Amino acid sequence: MIYLVWVPLLMPFLAVPAARRVAVALAPRHAAWLLTVVALVLAASSSAALALLVVPGASYLPVVAVLGELLEPLRAGPPVVAVALALVAGSLLVWRTAVLAAAAHRSRAELRRARAAAGGTEGELAVLRDSRPDAYALPGRPGRIVVTTGMLRALEPAEREALFAHERAHLRGRHHLFLTAVELAALCHPALRALCEPLRYALERAADEAAAVAVGDRRLAARAIGRAALAAREDRAQDRDHARPRAVLAATAGPVPRRVAALLGGSGGASGPGLPSGTGRLIAGALLCCVALSGATAVGAADDLHDHIEIAQGESAAD
Repeated sequence: MIYLVWVPLLMPFLAVPAARRVAVALAPRHAAWLLTVVALVLAASSSAALALLVVPGASYLPVVAVLGELLEPLRAGPPVVAVALALVAGSLLVWRTAVLAAAAHRSRAELRRARAAAGGTEGELAVLRDSRPDAYALPGRPGRIVVTTGMLRALEPAEREALFAHERAHLRGRHHLFLTAVELAALCHPALRALCEPLRYALERAADEAAAVAVGDRRLAARAIGRAALAAREDRAQDRDHARPRAVLAATAGPVPRRVAALLGGSGGASGPGLPSGTGRLIAGALLCCVALSGATAVGAADDLHDHIEIAQGESAAD
């Protein structure tokens, strides 16, 4: 068991680069699903592995031995190693739990502030009287498209409709849930942080394509996104303190030139320049093997630990 648990802990360093590469060859929506599932499975497997490392060392504590009806501590390696690993793994789990709770609380507080700033009026569109150009999809019940008067002045009427269609696609696809899930997963393993930016890009590309379909003009959608991003970028030179939460998505985020080029080039399928089909399939197969192996080894380690516990309990009952 002590050897199996290292696989889920080390696998993200191998699987994450593969996920980033194969996502480039997929349609934006599929890329978002792939990155999210990979992040969640790897985060859950690595967290389970840490929990499994705690048990053998904790079995040396008298209270744990009594509660588990163990005559002797679990035999999962040298006692010094088992106890040291338990201390490190337990500390990491406590730290992770605290960080996750703080991040979830901060995200809820940011969303509450943003909803309060958007006002309680009915309707999909919330217009903020602010000269700084900004627009984003604010999740909630109902979701709102938040736009400032500065952004409305920066765009022509047709471009505004394209921008609203982009933000509407974020709300309809519940893209904030994908982003929140991966950002929380990234707090569970440092390697998973590398999936956050590719996911944001895939979600923005998915909304770009939805906007292009909604307005029936890819060039108009590209022009609206480019002008909105340019207006927002010019304003970033100023000291800004706005209420946009981290969990929301906006048309002006990410590598806008790549997104505009994809729209103008008619690349409605892949989320980027793409990979040769054979290479993409090979990487996808390797990625699936990595994710499956991570989950399987975590389950195998748990089963092995269960066998050790039953042996220890059997010895206690025999006495």
